[in-house]
Amino acid sequence: MWVICTLLHIQLKIDMDRIKLHDKEFEIFIPYEKVMEAVKKVAHEISEDLKNDDVLFICVLNGSFMFTSELFKLVELDQPEVTFLKLSSYDGTDTTGQVKRLIGLNEPVKGRTLVVIEDIIDTGITIVEVMNILKEHNPRDVKIATLLLKPDKFQNKMPIDYVGLEIGNDFIVGFGLDYNQKGRNLKSIYKVIDN
Repeated sequence: MWVICTLLHIQLKIDMDRIKLHDKEFEIFIPYEKVMEAVKKVAHEISEDLKNDDVLFICVLNGSFMFTSELFKLVELDQPEVTFLKLSSYDGTDTTGQVKRLIGLNEPVKGRTLVVIEDIIDTGITIVEVMNILKEHNPRDVKIATLLLKPDKFQNKMPIDYVGLEIGNDFIVGFGLDYNQKGRNLKSIYKVIDN
C-alpha cells in the first residue's frame, strides 16, 4: 500500500510540474515557497515605510486578488483598508494596448496613502491608467506594489515602489494570473512552453 501511495504522489508531482490550459502547456517557473518569500519581502517593506500612514490598499482585479490576500494578512499597519479596482488589458496571451475600466473606486481616497497592488507589471499600460484614475481623487500619496515586474518590457519611467520578483518576458500563469481565465488557482507560477 505504501508503495502505491508513494508512486501516486510521484505521478501527481510530475503532472503538476507541467500543466495544460486550453491549447497551451506550461511548466513550473516559480515554486509557491519562493512566491511567498516575495510576498513577505513586499509586506515587510510596506510595513516599514508606511507605519504612520492611513493606508488604503487598492487591489487591481482580477489577477492580483491572491497577492492582495496574502499581502494584507502579512502587513503590520494600524487598521489598513482594502478596496478593488477592475481593469482589463489582456486578450489571451497578449496585451491589447488598451485598458477597459470595469469596476471603479467606492471608498474615499482624498488625503490617504494608497498602495496599488498589481500581480504583474509588464508594459505598464494598466498601471498608468490606474494612476490617472487615482490622481483625480487627490490622495496624499500613491505607492505601487507588484508581485512580478518584467523590466525589459516596462515602457514607463514611473517608479515602482515595491517589487517582489523581477522576471523575463515569458507568459506566466498561477497565483492569480490566468490564461483566458484558467490557471488562477495554481499556488505556484508556471511559464508557457514554446512548442
